[in-house]
Amino acid sequence: MKFLIVDDHAIVRRGIKEILEQDFPGSSVVEVKSGSEACLLIDQGEYEIVILDINLPDKNGMDVLKEIKLKRASVPVIILSLYSEEQYALRAIKAGASSYLTKESAPEELVRAIQKVLQGGKYVSASVGEKLADNLAGEVSDTPHDRLSDRELEVLRLIGKGMQAGEIAEQLCLSVKTISTYRARILEKLNLRTTPELIRYVIDHHLEK
Repeated sequence: MKFLIVDDHAIVRRGIKEILEQDFPGSSVVEVKSGSEACLLIDQGEYEIVILDINLPDKNGMDVLKEIKLKRASVPVIILSLYSEEQYALRAIKAGASSYLTKESAPEELVRAIQKVLQGGKYVSASVGEKLADNLAGEVSDTPHDRLSDRELEVLRLIGKGMQAGEIAEQLCLSVKTISTYRARILEKLNLRTTPELIRYVIDHHLEK
């Protein structure tokens, strides 16, 4: 069995690797710290499961997820992130992830998720399952930021942390003009007018974590 761990923190990768080697004896574990490396390896070989972080130094994990599913749709991807379920879980599952776990999850939950995914299923919490059911039933979310694209949500979170357009552009490898365009779209979709209102929105909805 071959696993691919994608996380930019060495200590996190080591912890995940130890769990995998203990609970899945004889498995092979490959580690990378960037989205670009992950996409390159997906091109070059087969993996039973990819364990993917969202916050990566070169690409947003959601973009990496979509690229992996485009290249090899059959490869299961488990998202393991610092971000709460409220922020990304539903988006990740809809984009093709087989599971969404936070890094606060117990090691046993990661093992259960892997076992479920290896059987061809999906592993989600009860709350995420309810949201998926509502989505399939056609119920419209009452949370305005659910209407944002993945990139818009990422820019919103960074604005909420007090970062300036230039800082956000540098972190996301985009131009300042592009960030300004995203900001304008976010303001329109959230029916807000100013940056302080965006920051307050992020705090009120706990999106800064």
